[in-house]
Amino acid sequence: MKDELILAEALHLLKSLVAIPSVSREEEKAADFLQNYLEAEGMSTGRKGNNIWCLSPFFQTDKPTLLLNSHIDTVKPVSGWRKDPFTAREENGKIYGLGSNDAGASVVCLLQVFLQLCRQQRNYNLIFLASCEEEISGSGGIESVLKELPPIALAIVGEPTEMQPAIAEKGLMVLDVTAIGRSGHAAREEGENAIYNAWKDVAWFRDFRFPNVSPLLGPVRMSVTQIQAGTQHNVIPDTCTFVVDVRSNELYSNEELFEEIRKQLSCEVRARSFRLNSSRIEESHPIVQKAIRMGRVPFGSPTLSDQALMPFPSLKMGPGRSARSHTADEYVMIREVEEALEIYMELLDGLEL
Repeated sequence: MKDELILAEALHLLKSLVAIPSVSREEEKAADFLQNYLEAEGMSTGRKGNNIWCLSPFFQTDKPTLLLNSHIDTVKPVSGWRKDPFTAREENGKIYGLGSNDAGASVVCLLQVFLQLCRQQRNYNLIFLASCEEEISGSGGIESVLKELPPIALAIVGEPTEMQPAIAEKGLMVLDVTAIGRSGHAAREEGENAIYNAWKDVAWFRDFRFPNVSPLLGPVRMSVTQIQAGTQHNVIPDTCTFVVDVRSNELYSNEELFEEIRKQLSCEVRARSFRLNSSRIEESHPIVQKAIRMGRVPFGSPTLSDQALMPFPSLKMGPGRSARSHTADEYVMIREVEEALEIYMELLDGLEL
């Protein structure tokens, strides 16, 4: 009966969160809701911007600290929704709604598990953190909060992984590349075409392979995703710019990749940021070993999360499927929420850090 009540409460919270629009940088009402909920449960909360956190009542500085984290922000609704994205609809064992899968289900499951685990002393401290701006890797999100928290030994990051433990994830670096030419009339042999000057470097990104391939994450992947040049059909363009999406594995830092890329290009290249590096937790870590004993299968995740901003070991694991994220008519299965509550509790109860 107790498990049924916890599931019912998690589903109620999930439906409530879906009904509160919380697009990145517009999460205030969702943050208010969670803060009020935690305080109604008798917990003291901390807040910075739209990030809400709570320390376990038996917090002791001589114990290692486990962070339970997921995010409350969503992307904007994509075209193609047949249902109201901000109305949680329960149909055929599914809960539809924007953010239900990514990552509302993780938020409510981790919160309920946190409240249950806090009922007695453990050999580790707990912090629950509902963070914002994850979908845009914003500076006002988890990065702004970690310095406000006690030292953390380990984090579980709630993202849709079908409750399999992602022990590594790819990093991200976005590059802006500029080729310079000289304008002229297209009808005469004038100018220097910046598009042609960019061709060689575009082809390099297409063809080059970094030699170090990760057993978990595979190779570094580079994709030219945007290109812009020219003002009109009869003018030779003097500038061509393009954008490159670089997905790093744990065998390279973003700075290392950038230095090699810069050496190879004839165009000017600028990295928007180096902060979103690939991350990995060792398979020998106690939480990974316990997950394996429970029948969970470690894997490498190609998608980015707030793990990239955590300077301590972390494990990405949560209900739902990544393929449903950012899609029209997003949903999570009720049985996935139920399974997550059971697996999180078994994984964390009696965990030795």
